[in-house]
Amino acid sequence: MPIDFPPVTRTLLIANVAIFLLQQVFPDPMLIYFALWPLGSIDLQQGGSIGFEIWQLVTYGFLHGGWDHLLFNMLALWMFGGAIENLFGSRPFAFYYLACVVGAAIAQLMVIHLITGDYYPTLGASGGVFGLLLAFGMMFPHQRIMLLFPPIPMPAWVFVTGYGLIELFLGVTGSQEGVAHFAHLGGMAAGYLIIQYWRGRLPFKPRRILMR
Repeated sequence: MPIDFPPVTRTLLIANVAIFLLQQVFPDPMLIYFALWPLGSIDLQQGGSIGFEIWQLVTYGFLHGGWDHLLFNMLALWMFGGAIENLFGSRPFAFYYLACVVGAAIAQLMVIHLITGDYYPTLGASGGVFGLLLAFGMMFPHQRIMLLFPPIPMPAWVFVTGYGLIELFLGVTGSQEGVAHFAHLGGMAAGYLIIQYWRGRLPFKPRRILMR
């Protein structure tokens, strides 16, 4: 599959790397103010409090927990972002990506608030990345994707469907602690709704059909 760097994809890659480097300099302030915290707040032993703020619905998507976390997400953004941006156009692509980040955040907040009741921060671009995976599977369903481990080629729709089902299984069973599986699914769900809206397939229609 051809790989290029249209402007929004390039900007997202640069921004994620730059903010991760900033995290290395100011780790605690970046985590406290810009990671996604559950609804409500808690008091800190050293004074002050920590908790949810509205801007965290977006800012958490530019933070990462380590080099491996960053590299995995940027690899996926590099592989799929250009193709989707070239198809959607830069402005719709930027809206789509950020909407998937927000959709993932809302899903994560709901799961924590209604089910787990835990209090921990969420961070990472995975919500946006899973939205891109969903878009690629819908827009290029027969494009071959080569898995890394094991190196098996498969159609994009099979890869995306299988990945989504694995995320659902891991989320329901709690098999992989420390990974926000429902945030990933939230990013995919947000992406699906946006694409179906642009196609005119939801009860409320866009002013014009943007894609078939």
